[in-house]
Amino acid sequence: MGMIRTLRAVVRLRRPEGDRTARRLRGAANVDDLRNIARRRLPAGVFDYIDGGAEDELTLDRNVRAFRETTFRPRVLRGLDELDTSTTLLGRPLAFPLVLAPTGFTRIADPAGELAVVRAAGRAGIPFTLSTMGTRSIDECAAVAGPGARLWFQVYAWRDRDLIRAMLDRAAAAGFEAICLTVDTAMLGRRERDVRRGMTLPPEIGPGTFFDGMRRPGWTWRFLRSDPIRFANVEREAAGPADGDEGAPGTGERAVDLAAYMNAQFDHGLSWDDVAWLRTVWDGPILVKGIQSVADAVLAVEHGVEGIILSNHGGRQLDTAPAPFDLVPAVAEAVAGSGANGGVDRIEVICDGGIRRGSDIVKAVAAGADATMGGRLFLYALAAAGERGVDHVLELLRSGTERSMALVGAATVDELGPDLLEPR
Repeated sequence: MGMIRTLRAVVRLRRPEGDRTARRLRGAANVDDLRNIARRRLPAGVFDYIDGGAEDELTLDRNVRAFRETTFRPRVLRGLDELDTSTTLLGRPLAFPLVLAPTGFTRIADPAGELAVVRAAGRAGIPFTLSTMGTRSIDECAAVAGPGARLWFQVYAWRDRDLIRAMLDRAAAAGFEAICLTVDTAMLGRRERDVRRGMTLPPEIGPGTFFDGMRRPGWTWRFLRSDPIRFANVEREAAGPADGDEGAPGTGERAVDLAAYMNAQFDHGLSWDDVAWLRTVWDGPILVKGIQSVADAVLAVEHGVEGIILSNHGGRQLDTAPAPFDLVPAVAEAVAGSGANGGVDRIEVICDGGIRRGSDIVKAVAAGADATMGGRLFLYALAAAGERGVDHVLELLRSGTERSMALVGAATVDELGPDLLEPR
């Protein structure tokens, strides 16, 4: 009895949790935990599509490792009465310095796909970026966005300019705030995990694919019961003549019908002239996604964009490309005082890739970024626990940002600077 009284004095018994999703999330203390849950719930080919990178995946690894190799130089006794993770981006409030990146094939993680992510991002007070290759349409995402939600749209400089123009017209009508031009896809990178699994564009299904699905019956059942996965932003605009006509993309009703058409759209001749053309068809902010050098960051400024996104496509394009975080200090210095609207304020700099913790967000901002961007982190969460999983990971990152700020001695985002990081 004495032992029981002692235990009762120092511990509190955890109540049993009847909700399976809640039990699953209770054990997810960080993004890596959500990744492990996703691995257990997804067919191997689907998980590898989300998780993998190009060739030897050296860039994929470097994106994460760059943050891990950077240490803080904390300040103490700073009188931090209140902590405030909020900031502004493109002149609008941001609850904490994170933007959700565009991802393709999102519904392979969970049938709700982008709709779940839009709702979660709105609750978290951060922007969500819908991909041209998204599996929910511009209109569908706008319909579920709550008051004050921030929606961005990602585009490629494809050969079919009429298609791009039509999508941008729809995005503008739906209230999308900004567009991100992805510039690192003159060709698609070779993602060797996907090659082995047949997760190409279009997917190639063999006997291994069926056995893979049988090992994950929960995912397979949800997949078969849900609406067919489609490239929802392309199908309406790309749907053309009937199947069999030369050059036609098909009816636009099946993702596989559109695959060859979209592969042919990637343009080796992409240039800064394409940025100028976008300005003629889009009135809002333009961000260039895929900047990987100081020289190109300066060129982006010269071409009048509102923001640059340091990104190597999550390590999915060119292997051994630089990690975005490694570029932040030099780029931030190079574009300082070079804003697109008169040159008073510098353009926005966003660091995309490798974000796994709130401390990574704090490091990126301290190094000179205005915000960060991440995609895999919410795909893992979506696969692990649907929309509730996305809520969970965003709260982990927000609270981690707040905690890291407190521990390094910064009460506000404006107080984050290079003096809080050890030189590398």
